[in-house]
Amino acid sequence: MAAKEQQGLANGGIFPWLQLTIGIVCMAMIANLQYGWTLFVEPIDGKYHWGRTAIQFAFTIFVLTETWLVPIEAWFVDRYGPRMVVMFGGVMIALAWILNATASSIAVLYLAAVIAGMGAGAVYGTCVGNALKWFPGRRGLAAGATAAGFGAGAAITVVPIAAMIRSHGYETTFLTFGIGQGVVVFLLALFLRAPVGKLPIQRKNLKLLLSKVDFTPVQVLRQPIFWLLYLVFVLVASGGLMVAAQIAPIAHDFEIAEVPVSLFGLQVAASTFAISLDRAFDGFGRPFFGWVSDNIGRENTMFIAFTIAALMLFTLANWGHHPVVFVLATAVHFGAFGEIYSLFPATCGDTFGSKFATTNASMLYTAKGVAALVVPLSSVLASRFGWHWVFFAGMCLNAIAAMLAIFLVKPLRKAFILGGKAELSLRDQNIEAAGLAFATTHSQSDEDHA
Repeated sequence: MAAKEQQGLANGGIFPWLQLTIGIVCMAMIANLQYGWTLFVEPIDGKYHWGRTAIQFAFTIFVLTETWLVPIEAWFVDRYGPRMVVMFGGVMIALAWILNATASSIAVLYLAAVIAGMGAGAVYGTCVGNALKWFPGRRGLAAGATAAGFGAGAAITVVPIAAMIRSHGYETTFLTFGIGQGVVVFLLALFLRAPVGKLPIQRKNLKLLLSKVDFTPVQVLRQPIFWLLYLVFVLVASGGLMVAAQIAPIAHDFEIAEVPVSLFGLQVAASTFAISLDRAFDGFGRPFFGWVSDNIGRENTMFIAFTIAALMLFTLANWGHHPVVFVLATAVHFGAFGEIYSLFPATCGDTFGSKFATTNASMLYTAKGVAALVVPLSSVLASRFGWHWVFFAGMCLNAIAAMLAIFLVKPLRKAFILGGKAELSLRDQNIEAAGLAFATTHSQSDEDHA
């Protein structure tokens, strides 16, 4: 059988969809490491009285470790495949929550955050990067569907986790869910793999600008357009993470945490309802906005989503004390916020190519780590001026990001892809290939002469 026929069999049929499904489930298993954390803050503080700010610093450590180590983990993925990296991630996330269950000092809590970040980053970066490679013509939808697991996974488990914390304590909850999540990830990792060779783009979409050049990570870091995307990512992620990490404390300070809210035929305490609905909207928003961006363009979708997020934060700043408004506004906000985890990887793949998509998207993902540094500052800002100012700050960050996306990112990225830099990079690659061919020929000639 010819090599191309073998490659077609390895890449075709339902196999890409199977890989996408595995990635989604793995992402769902790590969702609680970030989105379920807010449920544990008050119980931990109630037992040890370390203070919210000190406990929330563990969240910052987790996000920093998760994001800033992802490029290293992605480097292994691009060269050795996704299986071993995700298996490693499964072991780490289980170990982290076992440590959380037994932590009797703040130092152990911080150590667990480091381990959790390593595990979550290994799974997150691998699964998103793998989706970009399997679906080069539908990167927005594929990355969004994969990232949706990270949002929707928590939506399914928020109520059970909250119930187990109340009935059995947070320690048992950490232990039970930690081991379960780790085992599922480890087993699913056995079936993960990258496509054989570079997949062709099956459809033509005039709304998308796709680079014909595969930029190496070193080349990507030299491009101003990468750093502009990085800045926009930091702005939006900062506003979103401030709210994501603080939903339960905000509801508590607004004195609405246990107020029953009746919506959609359900009656649930405002805090639990908000967190659960936030995760559901977050999970839905990622593939939805990814699909929208596949059809109307990445930057146009960014502008729409960032504007919606800014409006919802403005609503929370003014009317967030009302339980129903709090639940609905936070839900819509996270529906718009979650799309950064589909749009930015897709934009990165479109701009810099598929071959090194996992590593390149992971480098951009480290912007989330920079944004995480804002989370402890939001607690300080809230303690001095109130949560209203935290919401106003997030609103401004989203508004600035919306303007940058439509007025700077869009024209500059178009110029980058259609302009001379792509040709320059292609010429550099051709020169390197020619040099390698010359060296190989020269070496063979020397052997023949000998």
